[in-house]
Amino acid sequence: MSARRITVAVTAALLTLAVPGAASAAGTVPWSWEYQSLGLAQAQQVAQGDGITVAVLDSGVVADHPALAGKVTTGPDYIGDGLGTSDPKYGAHGTAMASDVLKVAPRARILSVRVTNDDDEKTEFVKGGSPIAKGIEYAVDHGADVISMSIGGELLGNDYDEDEAAALAHAARKGVPVLASAGNSGDEFNDAQYPAAYPGVIAVAALQQDGTRAPFSTVRTYNAVAAPGVTITSARNTGGYEPISGTSPATALTSGVVALMLSHNGKLTPAQVRSILTGTARHPSGGHDPLVGYGPVDAAAAVRASAKPPADKTAPVAYKGKEHLATPDGTSKTQHPALETDLVAVGGGAAGAGLLMVVGAVLIGRAGRRRAATPVTMTAGGYGG
Repeated sequence: MSARRITVAVTAALLTLAVPGAASAAGTVPWSWEYQSLGLAQAQQVAQGDGITVAVLDSGVVADHPALAGKVTTGPDYIGDGLGTSDPKYGAHGTAMASDVLKVAPRARILSVRVTNDDDEKTEFVKGGSPIAKGIEYAVDHGADVISMSIGGELLGNDYDEDEAAALAHAARKGVPVLASAGNSGDEFNDAQYPAAYPGVIAVAALQQDGTRAPFSTVRTYNAVAAPGVTITSARNTGGYEPISGTSPATALTSGVVALMLSHNGKLTPAQVRSILTGTARHPSGGHDPLVGYGPVDAAAAVRASAKPPADKTAPVAYKGKEHLATPDGTSKTQHPALETDLVAVGGGAAGAGLLMVVGAVLIGRAGRRRAATPVTMTAGGYGG
């Protein structure tokens, strides 16, 4: 397609106050509750990401932030909005995500590829095909071992892009696992989100500190696993740190776990990475549900299991199913449970025009970003896809 609307699905609140916390194994990246939740102390005794490159497809990364200095290679900018790396509007979200990857895998390297921006007030129209597809292709062809995408597509989901699907197939053929954020619309419209909804992508939901699904985390049968996603201390593009909430940090942290797994066993295939993550996760009752997928990620167990992975039995097969594809456990990808929260209610007497006005007002209010529950001061944009 000649033009592609690039939006950020939704965003978490970027608070201006730093969260106190001790330094993680990365030395300069403060950690918060995710350190204990993921079991990083045990996981990092086995592996720390040596020799692994994680491609962060995002809004750009400020490479000279103390948490990232010397660990970032800057790839192409597929947005072309003229922002330089010194601009305070450049790389707010991407810098945060890169720091979250490195707090889990402190010896990994980051390949930054800019496929979106931090502008929450307008939707960008990008000519020349999907920046996401271009970013995936570039990352695969330039040494990425893992691709982390804490980003989302169209406001109402349902935005399957053939170029992106082809790029993801290229990643699969080259043995590069791809992770993406499940979305932050679980307490709104619960719309599907791409790239998380593409087959083969490991979609990550967000947890709150009690181990249950964060209220904003999108509920979909494409969810594979879940990870901490509330008040995760992350690098700020203008310096310092701030807590971020969303399925974005959950995805970045899980990408860091995959980097640990690959540094422990560099022969893992994408199918084996998925199998290990889902198999070692702390399963919910029934083994899988659309709230948290196969459950919270256990980094220590995943790294240990990487030493002796299950056999990769993936191969092309003739499709003999019904009218829709399904997850390996038979759950339809076209179905999801009722939301736990109340959605927009329209009175029975409302006219069709009134309904359109209500929906329009909600969409304008969302505008591609998830706002904080209370007003906060932000020096730069950010989002938690």
